[in-house]
Amino acid sequence: MNKRQGEGCPRKNADAAQDESANTCSPVMAAFKVFQQELDVKHDKYERLVKLSRDITIESKRTIFLLHRVTSVPDTTEILKEADTKLDGVRQKIGQIAEELRGEDIHQFHRAYTPGIQEYVEAVSFLHYIRQRSLISLEEINARLVFMRSEKDAAESAGAQVLTFQVTPSDYLLGVADLTGELMRMCISSVGNGDIDTPFQLSQFLRQIHDGFAYIGNTGPYEVSKKLHTLRQSLGKVEDACYALRVRGSEIPKHMLADVFSSRTALIDTEEGVV
Repeated sequence: MNKRQGEGCPRKNADAAQDESANTCSPVMAAFKVFQQELDVKHDKYERLVKLSRDITIESKRTIFLLHRVTSVPDTTEILKEADTKLDGVRQKIGQIAEELRGEDIHQFHRAYTPGIQEYVEAVSFLHYIRQRSLISLEEINARLVFMRSEKDAAESAGAQVLTFQVTPSDYLLGVADLTGELMRMCISSVGNGDIDTPFQLSQFLRQIHDGFAYIGNTGPYEVSKKLHTLRQSLGKVEDACYALRVRGSEIPKHMLADVFSSRTALIDTEEGVV
């Protein structure tokens, strides 16, 4: 019996080796091997884009926090200069995204980097408003997202030294919708510092943005229509502050205006069911 087992083992090993050799040479297995490699490459690229998007989001948020200081300082030159430096660093990250997407179908990877791009649009549009008191256009944003490729990459394809990244209209709209929340916070800070002119400017500007979004209505992307509710909340709070300033502004000392406004916005949130 032991002899039979000893004789059977080599036969088993030989059969297993033959099956493995057949699978290796199979055209189906070879095709699936190629598919596996392609999926691994796409997955790795997707993860790199997600990481870049997170870095862009973090730096853009830091820029927004920095810009909120403009309401509390007499000279905003240094703050705006520092914000420019931070956004230049963010654009370098976007240049890395453009490099990753070179030759790819961007729609396959859009979900990986769209949060960061939306946050960048919010930050750059906030800076533009502080400087120009107007809304930056999509064309102006994309004009700053043109990058020069490295000499090594340029040598591989003669004449192609410029790399561009295009913010989609959807990402632009979503970023502008988020901007309204920052403008509402800017209104609160302005009132707290005794500035009663900025809230009225913000109210008019937010009304124009709201009218633009209302014009798009349900014809735009689903995410845009979802942000319309938040936009209306921000506009309502700013308009309520303007109403309080217009009606009772002369009665309330400037250092107490922020407290009055904060209590009124808290009351609005409670009535709307916002926790």
